[in-house]
Parts: sequence; structure tokens; C-alpha cells
Amino acid sequence: MKTLVVATHNKNKIREISQILPDWEIVAEDSGAEETAETFAGNALIKAKAIAPRHPGAWVMADDSGLEVNALGGAPGVRSARYAGEDGNTPANNALLLKNLTGIADRRARFVCAIALLDPEGHEHVVTGHCPGVIRTAASGANGFGYDPLFEPDGFDRTFAELSPEEKNAISHRGRALAELRRVLGG
Repeated sequence: MKTLVVATHNKNKIREISQILPDWEIVAEDSGAEETAETFAGNALIKAKAIAPRHPGAWVMADDSGLEVNALGGAPGVRSARYAGEDGNTPANNALLLKNLTGIADRRARFVCAIALLDPEGHEHVVTGHCPGVIRTAASGANGFGYDPLFEPDGFDRTFAELSPEEKNAISHRGRALAELRRVLGG
């Protein structure tokens, strides 16, 4: 089994990556890097490059993902995890999103995931996945994490948080980006 070092401390992301790439041993390492880029791809590269020197000759990846809401000009965007201020405060982020969409009819949105991969020779590869949908007016479901209870993907009448992990991984932004990444990894 080959090893993929992933720059994250998010156990939910590690679980999803492990489910989608079952032939790889996933080793998580917090990059400690500050996400200062204006794009998901830029932030993913920052994190991957932060841990790569500690793993010479290894496959190293990082993702940056978030929610873009049309009516909010693409917000929360790259600040999705910090939308309400504190990093990773899901209840506050979801509450602020719902508040900011009060009275707005156009609730179209999309999840975005950019993955930066550094191969054993140090070459950079960046792939992106998207999942369009809408933001519901109230949370529903107990699976998933982050904005999943509010996001209903196109073609479904359930939120990400109401889908099974297999259903979500087949259509999610991260699932689509990892499908592209699988080609780079060689299968």
C-alpha cells in the first residue's frame, strides 16, 4: 500500500479521503500554515508545500474547500471555515449563513474543493471539483460536517448530511476532485 501524506487536522476530511482512496494509506499532518491565498488552489498549495520538506520523496497533498453562495457574491468562499470569525465554529458559521440569506430567494450555491499534490519528485499538480446545489432554510441531517446540513445538491431532495457517505462521496466536490487526483496518482 502506498502512502499519501495529507496536510490537515480535520478528521472528517481524512475519513472521506480514506473512503475515496482505499488503496492508499492516509497519514495526516497539520501543516500549521496560514491560509493567506485568495483562492482554494492557492491555499491548498500553501499547505502542501508547508509539510513537503518533512517528507522527502513522498506523495503529499492538501485540499482547501468551501462553499460559494451566488447571492452572497461567492461568500463564504475561502473563508468558509472562519465565516463567523472563529476557525471551525460550525454552528456559528451555519447560523451566520442562514441569517445572511434571510429573505433571499436565490439560494444557489456550490461546494468547491481544490487539491494540491506534490509528487515524489516535487512536481505540483492541482485538481478541482465542484458540486452545485442550493442552501436550505433550515438544517437537516446528522451525517457529514460543516455546511452539509444546509446544502442540498442538485438532483437530490436531501442535504449532504442526509446522504450516506457513499452517496455523498460519489457526487461531492471532494469526491470529484479526488477522482481527478486518482488519475495523477496512477489509478
